[in-house]
Amino acid sequence: MSKPTVGDFIVERLHEWGIRRIYGYPGDGINGVFGALNRANGKIQFIQARHEEMAAFMASAHAKFTGELGVCIATSGPGAAHLITGLYDARMDHMPVLAITGQQARASLGGHYQQELDLPAMFKDVAGAFVQSAAVPAQVRHMVDRAVRIAMAEHTVTAIVLPNDLQELPFEPPGRKHGTVHSGVGYHKPKTLPYDDQLRRAAEVLNAGKKVAILVGAGALRATDEVIAVAEKLGAGAAKALLGKAALPDDLPWVTGSIGLLGTEPSYKMMMECDTLLMIGSGFPYSEFLPQEGQARGVQIDIKADMLSLRYPMEVNLVGDSAETLRALLPLLHNKEDRAWRQTIEKWMADWWQKLDARAKAKAENGVNPQRTVSELSPRIPANAIVTSDSGSVANWYARDLKVQRGMMCSLSGGLASMGAAVPYAIAAKFAYPQRPVIALVGDGAMQMNNMAELITVAKYWKEWSNPCWICMVLNNADLNQVTWEQRVMEGDPKFEASQEIPSIPYHRFAELIGLRGIYVDDPERLGAAWDEALKSDRPVLIEVKADPEIPPLPPHITLAQAKAFASTLMKGDPEQGSMMRDTARQVLSAVLPGHKDKE
Repeated sequence: MSKPTVGDFIVERLHEWGIRRIYGYPGDGINGVFGALNRANGKIQFIQARHEEMAAFMASAHAKFTGELGVCIATSGPGAAHLITGLYDARMDHMPVLAITGQQARASLGGHYQQELDLPAMFKDVAGAFVQSAAVPAQVRHMVDRAVRIAMAEHTVTAIVLPNDLQELPFEPPGRKHGTVHSGVGYHKPKTLPYDDQLRRAAEVLNAGKKVAILVGAGALRATDEVIAVAEKLGAGAAKALLGKAALPDDLPWVTGSIGLLGTEPSYKMMMECDTLLMIGSGFPYSEFLPQEGQARGVQIDIKADMLSLRYPMEVNLVGDSAETLRALLPLLHNKEDRAWRQTIEKWMADWWQKLDARAKAKAENGVNPQRTVSELSPRIPANAIVTSDSGSVANWYARDLKVQRGMMCSLSGGLASMGAAVPYAIAAKFAYPQRPVIALVGDGAMQMNNMAELITVAKYWKEWSNPCWICMVLNNADLNQVTWEQRVMEGDPKFEASQEIPSIPYHRFAELIGLRGIYVDDPERLGAAWDEALKSDRPVLIEVKADPEIPPLPPHITLAQAKAFASTLMKGDPEQGSMMRDTARQVLSAVLPGHKDKE
């Protein structure tokens, strides 16, 4: 029997680390590892994406939805370069991902050879915690071990670069001599807790507050019970950063939903009126949606010290796991008898849900009201569903209108806010949990950019899934809508048709062409039936909704400057000015003009 190659060793070592799935695309620069994957007889499943960027998004999503290491693989040169965007998505959202790439033969390096890039230099920022290129067989053992352990321990991206000739060599373990490294497999997340005196300081601040606001992020996703217990004791309301959308179910009347540009009015009000802020596992970036500096006393919990006191100057900073820290903090908190603050928040939320429902049902002039797409999904969605959203205007409806139930999972590209993540995220979610329904919410810009091709990946693999329920909903408004509205409201510029208009194509027919089910909706009264049909389908479904681009994805609070900018847009002349004057100006301007109310 021939001796195992370096490629064989790498596959076996990854398997020892618990890796069972790798996303990627082949090429001659990484053929040695692919040959080893083939010889391993399915010990590690390889998922072939249509593009390396999508494979990296899938690895990022795998890490988000499972808590495990996500792994992606690509060839040398352009294959490795294509991974970068998806890897930045993982790094900015603190996800453990390992990238494995090929490289040209060692003897050619430095010779301006075809597809020869300085990959360690290229990866240095996105995978700066650990990126190394192998030179000899004995080196790959500690490279794999360190890359996996560092990615898991530091919640970050690491990378290994493998020259193609090295992959085919017989593997040689490191010798017992000076200058060698003898590493091993194994990592378990430690219990991370602040010291007792810091917990007492935090409790003192929280107990003194009369109007406590909580903000949860992705770091609280596995601390739902603990957050609820703390909020109940403090009589607090809780807002959710987008990556923490599934941390708290929306049927709790004191949960104010999302915060920020895509957030809710009650979340904004709560932050503007609170006297105490408890931030849990969140790097929410927009300080203007947090209390004014000096308004509130602050306590923050985060596993990463570099995220503490970054968005708001906190009085007490606790480095620790969210669930463990909250469990230790809970006995130190006093039960607040006065529930006036909580009752105020609940009244805000009851009014807000009514307002959202009215907005969703408002008649659109040029297609379906896009807000209604998610409004109709919410009461129908299964409690074990996984939902992904792309960036763009669709993220507004996902953030505000999707009522998360306990047990659901959801995510999107957070820190990077990249277009094109929803479909690869949904594919990775389905491979991780093939029995669960998965739904991707996508705009037509992201669909055309790179998501459309990944429907072919769905067509390739869906028959392997124990439950075929996989749905992609596309808002077809022939407009890069989020940026169009940002131009109008933030810059005071009319819609720039040359940059904003995109072709309207029949997405549902493309889905049918490749063996999926396609549903087309241009009547809002058909939306509910479309979701019902898709959820019961015996194969993956694409729902194409002909959406009105003139329904504004309004922020929860319109500033006078934004209202003036929008008014300036109308004065300059916008291509869609007729419908905007009727349907949109009232919504934007009524938010800042006295005596006007939103009556949608």
